[in-house]
Amino acid sequence: MKSVLNTYNRRNIQFVRGKGSYLYSSNGKKYLDFVQGIAVNSLGHCHPNLVKAINKQSKKLWHVSNVFKIQEQEKLATRLTKATFADFVAFQNSGAEATELAIKIARKYHYAKGHKNKNRILCIQNSFHGRTLATIFASNNKNSVEGFGPKVEGFDHFEFGDHKELEKKITKKTAAIMIETILGEGGIKVIPDVCLKGLRKLCDKKNILLILDEVQCGIGRTGKFFAFEYAGIKPDIVPIAKGIGGGFPLGACLMSKKVAKGMTPGSHGSTFGGNPLAMTVGNAVLETLLTKNFLKNVETKGNYFQNKLKLIQLMYPNVIEEVRGRGLLIGLKLCVSQPKFIELLLKEKLLVVKAADNVVRILPPLTVSNQEIDIAIEIIKKVCKSFK
Repeated sequence: MKSVLNTYNRRNIQFVRGKGSYLYSSNGKKYLDFVQGIAVNSLGHCHPNLVKAINKQSKKLWHVSNVFKIQEQEKLATRLTKATFADFVAFQNSGAEATELAIKIARKYHYAKGHKNKNRILCIQNSFHGRTLATIFASNNKNSVEGFGPKVEGFDHFEFGDHKELEKKITKKTAAIMIETILGEGGIKVIPDVCLKGLRKLCDKKNILLILDEVQCGIGRTGKFFAFEYAGIKPDIVPIAKGIGGGFPLGACLMSKKVAKGMTPGSHGSTFGGNPLAMTVGNAVLETLLTKNFLKNVETKGNYFQNKLKLIQLMYPNVIEEVRGRGLLIGLKLCVSQPKFIELLLKEKLLVVKAADNVVRILPPLTVSNQEIDIAIEIIKKVCKSFK
C-alpha cells in the first residue's frame, strides 16, 4: 500500500471475502473474525438482509441533499426514537462526527438559554471520542494529541473512577459531562450502574447535560439497545455509529427535546449524512436488531462467552488477569505481552484487536453462534497454555 498514508500499523494480510463470523484471505485461509471492523459489522459479514436492502436501494436512489425531505431518514429516525430515550435524531457519517455534534448541541443549549460562558465539557482522561481536532482534545490521550496543537480549548478532565476529582472539576462554566458508557479503546472499562445513576443526579443538580458516548458499546452490543439502559437512566445526548450501519458508514446523534431546542436551521449540516442508501442500511439493521428476543440472545451469548473466559482465567491466572465487559463487548486484561498474545491468536486463525491497559478486545458479531464461541474458547485456551 505504497500510495496510502501510513497512519496504521497494518498486518501483512488481505481479506477478499466475508460471510457471517468469518473472513477469507487472498491466499484462501479462513479466519474467525472477532474484530468485525471494531464492533462495526453488528450482523456479521454480508448479512442477507443487508445485501438485499442495499441491492434494492442502489437501483432507486443513492444520494440526495438534505435540503429536501428524505423518507428513509424519517423512517430510521422514528424507529430510533421509539426504541430509545430520544426525541430527535441527526444523522452523520461517523462516530467522530456524531460526537462533534454532541459537543455543539450541549454548548448551543446553554448559549440559547443566555449562559454564553457555560461551554466547557468534562471528560475522562485518556478516553476515546474520535480523531477530529475537537474529539482528540476531548479524549486527551497524549499519543493522540501530540503534534496537533494548538490545543482545542473547552475540555476538562478527571481520572477514571475518581469521583472526588470529578466533582472538583465542575465549575459554573461546565456545560456537560461526556463519557463512554463503556470505555472501548481505553481498555473495556465498564462504568458501574451505580456511578451512572450518580452522574445523572449530579448533572440534574448542577444544571449540566449528560452525554453518553455509545459509538462502540451501543446498538445491541451489550444485550441492551444502549449500555446505559442497565442503569435505568436517561441521558440528554447520545452519539452513535459503528453497529448502526452494519458495516456501512453511518453515525447519528440522539437527543432529548429539551436540548434540541437550540439547534435551528443553519446551526449544523452534513453533505452525506442521512442519504437514502445509508438510511436504508440502518433500517435493515434495526429490522433484525429489534426482532423479538434478538437482544436477549446477545446478552445470553455474552454471558456464555464471558463465563467460559473466566474459567480460562482461573486456569491461567499468570496469563489473564481479568475478564472485562458486558454482552459481546469483551476485554481480556493480560499479564503477558499483548502483541504476542494477539499474534498467537492470529496464527490460530482468530482475529482480535488491542486496547489500552494491556487489554485484548473481543468483538464478535451479534449473530455469533455458541459453536463459534466454543471454537474461539479452544483457541484462547491453547494460546494461554503456550505461555506456561
